[in-house]
Amino acid sequence: MAVIRLTKENFQAEVMQADKPVLIDFYADWCGPCQMVSPIVDEIAGERSDIKVCKVNVDEQPELAEQFKVMTIPSLFVFQNGEHGEAIIAPGSKAQIEEFMRAQGAL
Repeated sequence: MAVIRLTKENFQAEVMQADKPVLIDFYADWCGPCQMVSPIVDEIAGERSDIKVCKVNVDEQPELAEQFKVMTIPSLFVFQNGEHGEAIIAPGSKAQIEEFMRAQGAL
């Protein structure tokens, strides 16, 4: 499944009304750690059809970053039924992201 780029305009439909868990990567193009995490998030999106994978560019969507109190990037959240738990900040591996999703009940 392809990664969905989120905006304040499509957030409600893509995340809050989603019928499956949603992994969201809050990132910025200039962020080195974000550039390391991005291919992992893309890989997860390509492998899994049971979750929706989305990205939010914090420079282009500052309202969403502020709404979810994103202070450090990359920050990943799992949303289920319109709600989310704690974020994982700057994960170092695919295994860490998958464990985070399991702990959030998304896998």
